[in-house]
Amino acid sequence: MNLSLFDPAFDRAGLARRLRALAAENIWIGTSSWKYQGWLDQIYSRERYLSRGRFSKKRFESECLAEFSETFPTVCGDFAFYQFPTPEFWSKLFATAPPGLKIALKVPRDAFEDAQALRTMFLDPLEPYVDQIGPLIFEFGARSATLGEFTRGLDALFTDLSGSFRYAVEVRNRGYLQPEYFACLQTHKVAHVFNSWTRMPPLPEQMAIPGAFTTDFTVMRALLRPGRAYEQAVEKFQPYDKVQDENPEVRDALREMIRRMKEERRAAYIYVNNRLEGNAPETIQAVVAD
Repeated sequence: MNLSLFDPAFDRAGLARRLRALAAENIWIGTSSWKYQGWLDQIYSRERYLSRGRFSKKRFESECLAEFSETFPTVCGDFAFYQFPTPEFWSKLFATAPPGLKIALKVPRDAFEDAQALRTMFLDPLEPYVDQIGPLIFEFGARSATLGEFTRGLDALFTDLSGSFRYAVEVRNRGYLQPEYFACLQTHKVAHVFNSWTRMPPLPEQMAIPGAFTTDFTVMRALLRPGRAYEQAVEKFQPYDKVQDENPEVRDALREMIRRMKEERRAAYIYVNNRLEGNAPETIQAVVAD
């Protein structure tokens, strides 16, 4: 008995073909995280996660990454921001992730000012999986440091880092979007993360800043509608099973980023969050539709 009742308006196979074609051009498009039951019967086949005839949340959360990769070529994992995952965790995660899936990761916040801890507790355990890893993202929320203090800290951090990974910086303080900040990133070949966030300028405004494209790849994260708080988005959009608030400006910015990166032959990693419009897969489908 087939228990899947896939939404006929959502073309999962067509979306997968479009995203694979873009990935072949080094344009990697995916979502922020992947363990959403609201995507059942859309991205996920409900019957794959049955245990004794009933849906198993535990089985879903431990196994759904493989099915996720049947549609999306990349995903961003925010979970590492709050902890140093163990080598055993990484081994299990990458064992369930098909080799072609690129996993971007946030860097643990406790490692930002300790390059030695960052190397030994985060980067070294990830080295065996470098071919499966997308950009490593340093997220800096609202900070009291001056622009000069912040950029000097970035310079010291990236001077101490080397190796096989691609690094990106996401700031959530619009006051840092100045030539000094972008020049620091360019020096170290680190990408600026263009992010749609509560207190950040709209994406088109960020993209128009001179020098904002700092290296041979870029990262864009469509997270929230500017002006909307995270908690408001969670309350409004859960369980993230459908788009509820279309954002044409962000959609157009995503399309423009894809167009520009293809034209410039620059790699791009683009991630859409459920909390932008209510359902990230539908947002992405609309952005890449013919």
